[in-house]
Order: sequence, then structure tokens, then C-alpha cells
Amino acid sequence: MNRDAHDRLTPEQFGRLAAYGVREYVRPGQILSRSGDHRYDLFLIESGAIEVVCDATGSDAERVISARGAGDFTGELGMLTGQSVFLTLRVSELGAVVRIDAHGFRAALSEQADVADILIRAFGRRRQAILGLVSSVAQIVGISDCADHRALRTFAARQQLAHTTVDADSIAGQALMTERDLTVADLPVAVVSDCVLRRATPHDLAAALGLTYSPGDHDVDLVVIGAGPAGLAAAVYAASEGLVTAVLDATGAGGQAATSSRIENYLGFPGGVSGDDLAQSAALQALKFGAQLYTPCQVVGISTSAPDGAGPTVTLRDGTALRARAAIVATGAHYRRLGVPRHDHFERRTQIRYSATELDARDCRAQPVTVVGGANSAGQAALFLASKGSRVDLIVRASGLEARMSRYLAQRIRAHQLIRVWVQAEVVELLGADSLEGVVVRSADGAVQTRESRIVFCLVGAVPDTEWLTDLSRDESGFILTDARLPRRPGHSEALPFQTSDPHIFAVGDVRAGSMKRVASAVGEGASAVSSVHTLLAATRPS
Repeated sequence: MNRDAHDRLTPEQFGRLAAYGVREYVRPGQILSRSGDHRYDLFLIESGAIEVVCDATGSDAERVISARGAGDFTGELGMLTGQSVFLTLRVSELGAVVRIDAHGFRAALSEQADVADILIRAFGRRRQAILGLVSSVAQIVGISDCADHRALRTFAARQQLAHTTVDADSIAGQALMTERDLTVADLPVAVVSDCVLRRATPHDLAAALGLTYSPGDHDVDLVVIGAGPAGLAAAVYAASEGLVTAVLDATGAGGQAATSSRIENYLGFPGGVSGDDLAQSAALQALKFGAQLYTPCQVVGISTSAPDGAGPTVTLRDGTALRARAAIVATGAHYRRLGVPRHDHFERRTQIRYSATELDARDCRAQPVTVVGGANSAGQAALFLASKGSRVDLIVRASGLEARMSRYLAQRIRAHQLIRVWVQAEVVELLGADSLEGVVVRSADGAVQTRESRIVFCLVGAVPDTEWLTDLSRDESGFILTDARLPRRPGHSEALPFQTSDPHIFAVGDVRAGSMKRVASAVGEGASAVSSVHTLLAATRPS
């Protein structure tokens, strides 16, 4: 990996950063951090040199992927995300280094803005370079059309993990399964640093990489539940303003927005931005300010505030409890399922999907597909899939595209030769003995027509993720009531903006009743809710 001149510290910056660590003398062959370590330090190289090594695994020999010399520094995105080490640091020339531990590193990010910018920019570029050079850090083995296999692939892609995916039915897959003594019953499998995870889930893979919340972590000022645009915005503003902040998400950073192939009406991006890129940048920004992001980390319950003013306690799926002084719920909403026969069968085969990402487009292989839905997310998906060569049938219940879709999207869809729009229509049948072969579309006049389709993208209706919030006031559809929508209670002060029926719990984004269901508004709500959190904490702080 070649060093970019913009990723280098000046001598003066180097000296300022060195003040946060301790000088050590090192010798050739010395290991500073090893693949598989759960935590590692940042090293500034005063003299000598350090090799970045991809360790030998299976039949792959050890590989030196870069070398860093005097004036340089080690580290990549794992320094921010908390991911366990997957590349070994080994001294190659006698010299001196400055070791900066996690506490010193966080302090430097907070206090030295110009240095922080260089480090984070370098870390991001190094991770991208590593993704292009290293593919054996994690191997994911499974059957290509299996939902569990795809869940692992999606998680790895969202986390920007250096990994390879292997089809268990391929020659390479059969060889790997024989080498590791695996059977079909073990699938899907994840191999991380020679640790074999059988019947692996995203949570298993995250735990092996050090990305999940552990009971030893300390209590926090604010817990943000959900890492979509609203939750990430809340984390950025809370952490940057000094609140100890933890973000928990059941799937990965970005929420529903991360499944959008292109967002063109978000302020500041005239050329558009993919939802995944926006989410990754926002997550990195939150981590820069000291927020801790744990994913996948499913929250199954949250206690109401205690009478003495103590904040809520969040309970995770594994029973772990996390106490906080306040909580922001930003769990968003998920798309409704198609109410047609054999839906479950094709969903298990991943031929019914609820996102249209780059990974989905690759799976389509330019074959005919169906998109069901009439809002912006469905329009963006149709355009994206058509841009990759798929013929797209867009099925809309409404009488026209403009009913729920932005005008610019509707115009582009009508002009695209690979997209056919069906208005006042619905999918009533899925065709195919084992794999999906087509759909039956019924129009408002009762006429039906069969259309060839290999995958159906279901982007219809929003159902809030609030089943676990039994103690908060919600509307008839399950969306959380906040501030002015809450019933007035005589003798109680007026609710703060975004405050729920529990004074220590706030709700923002798509999960909130009355929200606009747009990325920009979700970001605004997440940022604004932090002001209400500060007001609450100031009022409840012990005198």
C-alpha cells in the first residue's frame, strides 16, 4: 500500500500526537500486535520500520502487505470500530516507537482536530486498500441462495470486512469443506483467524471480531437504539458534545437507508450518494467523536425510568443489561411482506428481498426482476437495478407514480427503456417449482398477466420496529407517540421535543408517529433530540 502525502503527519503534528503515548525501543522480529488480538495500540515510528503482515492460514503463505518507516504511524479502521486485529504488526528494523493506548488515542482524536482528520482519512484509505489486497481474513462458506448465507455476506459487506465468500457447491467450496471437516449441516460457516464458526450467524461473526457489546463495558450517558440516519446523527451530536454514547443495532449501520442504491435529494450531494456510503461516513464520524457502535446487537427490552430519576436499562437478546441516563429509540421501520401463497418458500431462497444494494444487483445477473412499491425507495431500486441491465417491472398500487414518489424519480423511471410501470396493480401469485420463475400481476380491472422474474424486491408499506416497546405510548399502527402527540397529563410539565411517555426515553426517525420518512428529516430529528437529552440530564443531575 502506497502512502498518500495527505495522510502523513508533519513533524510538529507527529510531536503533538507522541505526547499521548510512551516511547519504546524495538528490535527486529518483535510482534507489536498479532492477528486475533481483541485490542491493539497505535504506534508512531520514530526510527526503524514495521511490517504489516497477513498471517499464513491454511494453504495460504504469510504475506507482507505494507511496510511503515520513520515518521509514519500504524492503524486502520479497526482502531475506531473496535474490531479485533486481523493483520500482524512486526518490527523489521531496529528503532524506537511511541505506543499510544486506546485511552490516549481517544483523547488525541478529541483534542487534536487536524491530527484526527489525517488519522481517520488514512485509516479509511488503508481499509479500502486492505480489502483489495487481503481476502483471507474471513471466509464465508454457504449455499448461494440460502438466506442465512446471504445474511452473513450482507453483514460482512456493511462492516467493510476483508472477506471472501465461497459457494459450498463449487470445487473450491468442496475442497475447503473437506480441509475443515465440514458437512452441509454445518452451513453457513465463517472462518476467522483459523476459528471455524459452524451454523454461523452475523452475531457469531461479530463476536469473533470483537464487535459486540460485552457486559464488562461501562454504563453510559446515552444509549441510542438503532444505527440508521436518525440514530447515527444522534450519536454524532451526543458524542461530540461530551456524552458517553453507545449505539446498538440489530443488523448494521445505516438502517433502511443503507439499502438505497442512490439518494439524490440529500443536501450537499448534487451527484447523489448511495445509502451505504452515507451510512459508513456517518458511522465513522460518530466513532471519531468517541461513540461506541455495537452491531449486530439486538435490544429486546427497555425498562421505564425509576421514580428516583434514574434512567432506563436496556436488555439485549442474550440477557445482558446496559444502564444509561437516557435513551433515544431510532429503530426505524421495515417493509411489509407480500401476502401471497408460497411467499415464505421464495423468501427462504432469498428470491424475495427487501433491499436493492450492490450485492443484490450482482445476484440478479441482469435477469428480469420485479419491484413492488410506490415510494422513493422503490423508485430508486427500480432505476438502480435497470442500470445494471435487469428488465424491471415496477408494481404500484396507487393510480400514479407521483402519489408517493418524488417527481424527479418518476420522470426518470418513465424515460427508462428497461422499466415497465404497472399502476393500480398488485402481485397475486409467485411462479416456479423450486426457484422463482415469474409473477402474476393483476390490474385494477381484474386482468392478469404473467411476467418473467427471478427476484422480487418488496418495498411496500412501513411497519415500525416497536413490538418490544410495550411500556411506551404508541398509535394504532405501532408508531411511538412523542411530545405534542402525547395525551396531556394534568400537573405534568410539557413534554420536550421527541420525548416519549417515559421522560428519559426519546424517539426519532421513522419509528416516531408523524415523522416525514425521509433521510434528511431523520438526520435532523436525531441531531435535535440530543438537545432535549441535554435539557433532561441538566434537570435530573444530582445537586
